[in-house]
Amino acid sequence: MKTLPVAVQVYSVRDDAERDFSGTMKKIREMGYDGVELAGLYGMSPDKVKAAVEEAGLVPLAAHVPFAELTERMDDVIREYAQVGVKYIVIPYLMEEDRPGGAKFENNVKLFAEIGKRCKEHGILTLYHNHDFEFKKMPDGRYALDYIYDTIPADILQTEIDTCWVKVAGVDPAEYVRKYTGRSPVVHLKDFHKEGNPANMYQLIGTEVKQEESHGFFEFRPVGHGDQDFPPILEASVDAGAKWVVVEQDESNGRPPMEAIAMSRDYLKSLGW
Repeated sequence: MKTLPVAVQVYSVRDDAERDFSGTMKKIREMGYDGVELAGLYGMSPDKVKAAVEEAGLVPLAAHVPFAELTERMDDVIREYAQVGVKYIVIPYLMEEDRPGGAKFENNVKLFAEIGKRCKEHGILTLYHNHDFEFKKMPDGRYALDYIYDTIPADILQTEIDTCWVKVAGVDPAEYVRKYTGRSPVVHLKDFHKEGNPANMYQLIGTEVKQEESHGFFEFRPVGHGDQDFPPILEASVDAGAKWVVVEQDESNGRPPMEAIAMSRDYLKSLGW
């Protein structure tokens, strides 16, 4: 089977990157990763980030940029990441008040389109990275995530399907990637283990959320070490025309984060990736 280049979301190793960005990039390359997806600039100028990534032999593929930052500093942020040389800017997460079902959601969809248009002017494609809350049903029965993609043209907004959160939502990840054939340039590979009906899952991605009583257990795991069935997801990514897959592990649960992403890369190598 055809394979795709593999990147890692730097948020997975954020503390290491904060301490020694250049050294962390070199170690990521030594593990066999081809590129990185940034989550901030780590106090460095765009030029220095670009130089460190490229010196390590990696591609600065994409950047997750908080929605609030994109709306407040849209042009400046896009220019900064254009300097880094990213191909994609990703809307990574919506705070509770911005999500489907909230009063702001409809206007946020218009903002997604505006971000996409501005990025396009700089030769950057905007992607939307889902969680499970976008699988809330709209009044017409569509998932909110589908509503976003139905509303905004594909030349303005494409998908970065997070396969972990698709499965958490009760939807088949491989099927959902295939649904967006031709619109899925980057697919997120993320593994987890879930029991029962856990709450507070978003705390594990470093987001402040209100505490809820939990009736289960949830943790992120290295790719290939949890509940996901990755061979069909990888096959679907190729079939859908993806250009890259990206490993992400928000929390490493006591294991050193660099070890966790190495385990993910080794698993993918065991599949011929």
